[in-house]
Formats: sequence, C-alpha cells, structure tokens
Amino acid sequence: MGRSSPADRPTAATAERFSRQFITHVAQARKALGEELLPVIRLHDLRHTHATLLLAAGKPVKVVSERLRHANATITLTVNQHVHPGMGRQAADRFAALLDG
Repeated sequence: MGRSSPADRPTAATAERFSRQFITHVAQARKALGEELLPVIRLHDLRHTHATLLLAAGKPVKVVSERLRHANATITLTVNQHVHPGMGRQAADRFAALLDG
C-alpha cells in the first residue's frame, strides 16, 4: 500500500465534520436502541479497534501501520502494545512446534 500525497488526505475541516456526524449518528442510535445497550464510542475508538483486530488476526505490523498512516511501525507497536502479551506466547508455542517437527 503506497502512501498518499498530502493533497489526497482529508483536511482538518473535513475530518472535524465527519467526526461531528459520527457523534450525531451514535447519539441517535443510542436514543433509538436505549442508551444502556450502546456504549458511548468515539470515532477514534474505532481506529484503535481496527488496529487491534488486525494485529490480533496476525496481520503484519507494517501493514497495520500503513493503514493507520503512522509515520512508522514503532508508533503502531507502542500504541497497540496491549495486543501483544498473548501473541508472544503463541509465537513461542509455534516456534516450539517447529523445533519438534
């Protein structure tokens, strides 16, 4: 996935408008479903959920980092380090299985 040019990226005003629309839709959904059934969620929370699910599914950090448009994969790893504790155990188990043949 190539990086987009600055001209292809949304402006701050566009991002702010989209965020306000998201907040409005969530509020409408909470009112329609019952506020106790749908937690308050921010648009940025979906960004973290997206990254967490991809990393937990074993997608390469580089791919996730590019999707999030992070400057580098270190940022992605730092922000999403909560995903990794169980993954370390899985990697060790897989490696042990490879050694066992």
